[in-house]
Amino acid sequence: MTLPYEFSISLRYLRSKHRQNRISFNTVISIVGVTLGVAALIATLGIMTGFKEDVQKRILGTKSHIVVVDRTGGNLSDYEQVLNKITGVPHVLAASPFIYRQILLTSKYGVQGVLLNGIDPNREAQVTDVEENLTVGSLDDLKSPPPTENLSTVNKVLPGIIIGKELSRTLQVTVGDRLNVVSPVGSKRIVGATPKIRGFRLAGIFDSGMYEYDTSLAYIALDNAQKFFDVGDTVSGVAIKVDNIFLADQIAEEIDQSLGFPFWARDWMELNRNLFSALKMEKLMMFVILVLIILVASFNIVSTLMMIVVEKGREIAILKTMGATSQAIMRIFMLDGLLIGVAGIMLGIPLGYSICWAIQTFYTFPTDVYYISRIPVEIRGFDVLVVAISAVVISLLATIFPSRQAAKLDPAVAMRYE
Repeated sequence: MTLPYEFSISLRYLRSKHRQNRISFNTVISIVGVTLGVAALIATLGIMTGFKEDVQKRILGTKSHIVVVDRTGGNLSDYEQVLNKITGVPHVLAASPFIYRQILLTSKYGVQGVLLNGIDPNREAQVTDVEENLTVGSLDDLKSPPPTENLSTVNKVLPGIIIGKELSRTLQVTVGDRLNVVSPVGSKRIVGATPKIRGFRLAGIFDSGMYEYDTSLAYIALDNAQKFFDVGDTVSGVAIKVDNIFLADQIAEEIDQSLGFPFWARDWMELNRNLFSALKMEKLMMFVILVLIILVASFNIVSTLMMIVVEKGREIAILKTMGATSQAIMRIFMLDGLLIGVAGIMLGIPLGYSICWAIQTFYTFPTDVYYISRIPVEIRGFDVLVVAISAVVISLLATIFPSRQAAKLDPAVAMRYE
């Protein structure tokens, strides 16, 4: 198969002469510019995507995919019947009831406001990864904490409670220690409402990897929560796990239609909309900013092609006198810019992957300071494709002015002083 003559001429124009290698050096600089821009974009998008996926994994490890609550703000009665309807919806894997309230958690050494979750230990492991996040203890210990040495007789009969790693540090407690749960809304007396206090024994510690959760969440058994808050056989809502987290919004709509009013199903994306919107916007802004690197490299392409036009003026004139059209001359120089862009992309993609590999392999964090030991990186094929297309488009746009200048060259003027 014979290639068009424009292609062979464009390749020759990118090569230098023996007596002057200025053009080839500029070509290399242009390719290097595109290469660095593509590599920087791929590495940055990979890191941003990795952080987003890591945060998403940690959130979904502690929270459920969908939550069903009462629109009026009340508790759900007959929740077992609600559970049966929910589990009958397609794509729903499991469901578990829960109670949550804002309370104060106190120890001998401190006080902390936390969100207390009353959960069913037998069902919670099917909905969230709380069991997997436990560093000490298990969910079964919420009902009957294991015996611990040096406990008083009173503390031995206390129900169990599980808190986060950072919360245990703040309150300076370990497994077996007593914690007091204080509810601001207590029993009403003649003198007014008094706080309700009940003792619990620390039965486990979890590490979700999210500082916000590790300092503000605590778990007790569902029946203990119902007794403590005097809500009877009701719950605050139902936590749901689905088989595809990215279809959670559609599944939530189906659950809404199945249950009807006053039930309200909210998916994890809606519950964490602010966080993920910020991460998405940050990734987009980083992409836009780093595209400027490729734009800077495009100026190198413009200057390189303009120098080729000046140096090859006589040859361009000869091509025109031999019958080459202005469109053919434009194609020659546009092919030059395209070849520079493609070469930069082919070198930049593996360089970007290499940078990400080096960051994951050699760059570590101290685990006693940071929640992650290594920077999470996830490179998606779609992101690489977008970067490659952007680089090609910018490279082609950079050829428009030089190619038009070459096409407008008058052969008579170019040959006058030769």
